Amino acid sequence: MNSARQCPAVLIAAPASGQGKTTVTAALARLHRNQGRKVRVFKCGPDFLDPMILERASGAPVYQLDMWMVGEQESRRLLWEAAADADLILIEGVMGLFDGTPSSADLARHFGVPVLAVIDGTAMAQTFGALALGLARYQADLPFAGVLANRVGTLRHAQLLEGSLTEGLRWYGALSRETGIELPSRHLGLVQASELNDLDVRLDAAADALASSCEVALPPAVEFAAPDLIAAEPLLAGVRIAVARDEAFAFTYGASLDLLRAMGAELRFFSPIRDADLPQADSLYLPGGYPELHHVALAQNTSMLNAIRAHHAAGKPLLAECGGMLYLLDSLTDVEGTRAELVGLLSGDAVMQKRLAALALQAVELPEGSLRGHTYHHSLTTTDLTPIARGLSPNGGRGAEAVFREGRMTASYVHFYFPSNPSAVAALFAPDLETAIAAMRRPDKSAPTVSGVIPGKMQFPVGAGLPAKRP
Repeated sequence: MNSARQCPAVLIAAPASGQGKTTVTAALARLHRNQGRKVRVFKCGPDFLDPMILERASGAPVYQLDMWMVGEQESRRLLWEAAADADLILIEGVMGLFDGTPSSADLARHFGVPVLAVIDGTAMAQTFGALALGLARYQADLPFAGVLANRVGTLRHAQLLEGSLTEGLRWYGALSRETGIELPSRHLGLVQASELNDLDVRLDAAADALASSCEVALPPAVEFAAPDLIAAEPLLAGVRIAVARDEAFAFTYGASLDLLRAMGAELRFFSPIRDADLPQADSLYLPGGYPELHHVALAQNTSMLNAIRAHHAAGKPLLAECGGMLYLLDSLTDVEGTRAELVGLLSGDAVMQKRLAALALQAVELPEGSLRGHTYHHSLTTTDLTPIARGLSPNGGRGAEAVFREGRMTASYVHFYFPSNPSAVAALFAPDLETAIAAMRRPDKSAPTVSGVIPGKMQFPVGAGLPAKRP
């Protein structure tokens, strides 16, 4: 029987979004890594961009923790496994500390991880202490580690903020507005780590700034209980899956790719922008990303467009998510009005919007089984296709993304979290129908469960869905 493990850990949270949680988490990770410690970082909730930055900062893979999409047991397993060899575990929260149900505070409380509150100190002095005390005491049973100030002006400003803390709240240091490490953003969030040529310089500057403002010490150790371990079944043994990966297609969950490998699949990565042909593969996975920034180059690679059409014509499985689905449409038009004709396997056209079009967690009942994930996009798609299913937001909200199917091709705006139903994922990628049907009939042993929370009654601050014929 497995035993509990201990490891120093904190959950980095803030009073609201936009306080600089990712920058601070990355700075902490790089600071302790530069001290020779092994750091593991996790991200609360669905996110592809923050983990790219955090992986560069820590030098280790970054996975999601979430009580609904990932599930309590899987989140417990990830933390327990990280505690085996890490010197420090950092968890970046989502939104404000108490926002949503479950919130970052709920996750911290459930696993006993103390909260490190990040507060933007801009234009603030003694009020900083009042805000810190409110976060620490608002819920009496919330474990609380201390406070870190972000976007501080002068050394004197940092001293004022530190001096405002009361009731023994620990000061974890400050990041200056002048350190040159603020991370640039675009419409879906942070710029991808691979696009920031000076990222390591920024991270080291942030680490040095923190080191000069506080004692570089580990937080208290947290005990992580042993999970119930369920081995993945070899449902995709020997299956070769081509996975798109380049500047246009990079939104993949590490846990999803790990699951494919654990089920026996061989992943073969390729670039739809630069490669002339698909690798030899039985199945194809087109994840999300930024095709709208590269749609002209994608359209000009006609040999790749033809290869994907041939893959589908051969009756081979194809899963396309969000940006991957846009790539399969007849055309994609960016916000400047530049239109590019793409693969054309899905009848329809997409147009990028300057405003957010949809943001929601999603549960989708497919013929293969139920899968969980999320949707987040700035495009609107017009199509006459009839969806085979629609997503359901767990709080009963308006998010209801369509899922389309043509033969073995499945496409949707939804980014699926594969570990939420391994047998359904195996059925989607299985090259022969007999194997797919067999996978569908297997009982789902690892779908996420949340103790004490009733699905459908959960409350998330998610955005609106889209009207009819706009999936």
